[in-house]
Amino acid sequence: MQIILLEKIVNLGQLGDIVNVKKGYARNYLIPQGKAKWATESAIAEFNTKRAELEKKQIEKLGSAQALAAKLNGLLLQITQKSGVDGKLFGSVTSSNILESLKTQGFSVEKSMIRMPEGQIKQIGDYPITIAIHHDVLTQITVSVLGETTA
Repeated sequence: MQIILLEKIVNLGQLGDIVNVKKGYARNYLIPQGKAKWATESAIAEFNTKRAELEKKQIEKLGSAQALAAKLNGLLLQITQKSGVDGKLFGSVTSSNILESLKTQGFSVEKSMIRMPEGQIKQIGDYPITIAIHHDVLTQITVSVLGETTA
């Protein structure tokens, strides 16, 4: 099934590319999300007239993502969780905890942007976390997990 991309899609193509994808991927994800259109002659002609506008929107999104990345870069988040005497947490620190902490500091990110390659944090310490603000913009923050022992 041929579609025309209305924005850059990682591992698929750039804005304006006509690519072949499976019907379900196009019908259930790309088209409802506004990321693509069926590659009919009328859709291609319409895309060519709106191409400059779409490129401008893509550049604006990239610029705002880079500005947010500059603010977030090197940020130290401190999260306190109950822990035992050996430093193991009762529970764990998840992307939801990190998202909540970022929102209290005034940053607007989504849960899907937070990359935790080693999974949930279950030990006291400092952990580097990557935030993918845009498919071309990644930034690094440090999450410092502090223990709160119960008496």
